[in-house]
Amino acid sequence: MQLPGAQLPDGLTLDNPHDRGNATSPLPITAQRVMAAVFVVGFVLSGIYMATEHWRRATFTLGAAMLWLTVMRLTCDSRVIGLVSVRSRRFDALFTTVLGAAMMWLSWSVDALGS
Repeated sequence: MQLPGAQLPDGLTLDNPHDRGNATSPLPITAQRVMAAVFVVGFVLSGIYMATEHWRRATFTLGAAMLWLTVMRLTCDSRVIGLVSVRSRRFDALFTTVLGAAMMWLSWSVDALGS
């Protein structure tokens, strides 16, 4: 993958080195990009909730977005999801599952205190 207008030296790539042996995704690129757009919408919606001081909704939405990121990491190519593919698929999926579930549980378990 190359950036538009940028030339990379020979042998240098922006691909995730942990995913070199993985098979490509059976999903079409368009479907993978739509999945990434859904994640971005969830992330932005969480930020809007946070800005309007609805922290429980923000936490729940961000947790749900993290669980969606797990699905993306397991089904999409690293080239499509870019910077969210940090380590191996297994590690990234486990990390985002635990983090997303913990955030959703936190938002559900804490008393609303009138909000």
